[in-house]
Amino acid sequence: MDIISKISEMQAMAAELRNKQRKIAFVPTMGYLHEGHLELMRVARANADCLIISIFVNPAQFGENEDIDIYPRDIEGDSKKAKNVGVDILFFPDVREIYPQGYQTKIKITELSQHLCGISRPGHFDGVATIVAKLFNIVKPHTAIFGEKDWQQLQIIRRMVTDLNMDIEIIGVPIFREPDGLALSSRNSYLSPEERVSALCLKGALNIAKSMVVDGERKSSKILDAMTEYIVGHPFTKIDYIAICDSETLHYVDAIADNPVLLALAVFIGKTRLIDNAVITPKTNLLK
Repeated sequence: MDIISKISEMQAMAAELRNKQRKIAFVPTMGYLHEGHLELMRVARANADCLIISIFVNPAQFGENEDIDIYPRDIEGDSKKAKNVGVDILFFPDVREIYPQGYQTKIKITELSQHLCGISRPGHFDGVATIVAKLFNIVKPHTAIFGEKDWQQLQIIRRMVTDLNMDIEIIGVPIFREPDGLALSSRNSYLSPEERVSALCLKGALNIAKSMVVDGERKSSKILDAMTEYIVGHPFTKIDYIAICDSETLHYVDAIADNPVLLALAVFIGKTRLIDNAVITPKTNLLK
């Protein structure tokens, strides 16, 4: 596995791979890799000749009082995990390499960022879209793989690729969970043992919603009330949001009809903010 830190070197390597007709798959990450990240890489590995990942903790997507300074980092461990899963190139740039002195350009996301996580994290998705666009220009992938746990981010990247005519296939990979149902996240490492138990309320609330839909409930307010009551009954919890919305536009819906809807939530467990989601398809009573 090659490790590259300079943009010019990465671009030259990507151009050479493309000239040799090698299909490039790309997985952007902020590091501190867990099995969820590695699953994205396995999917990418199966869809390309060359697998490139990036590790970059992007300051542009962190707001005031957010956790960039304490965000977990382990480049040595990450490198070993990446190599073991079959990564060909690890792109690991410095912040000054990505945002040099005088940098002043960013991508602005309008409608899709006005819901869910975008409400409490203004500017976050502008930062995400900007860094992803820059990485796409640097790595030049044919396909890029993202996790469905960050559903809003996935829809924003898909929208950006369409709107800006980027010739890149975007693949979403289902949420990777611990055996007890907790969605894998780098931020899980912040949880105390007691908080870790309470964190299971996110998946438990999604299960409650599934049961209600299977039983015929279609009113969003009743489902959300039941989920809220369940979550606040656990210690250390503070709800940021729980929402039922269209799975593509992210517009909130008052009642579940025939189209797939996204059930999404963000909950503080102690000081740690966790997210989870599920896609409900009422016609088949399936919860993805």
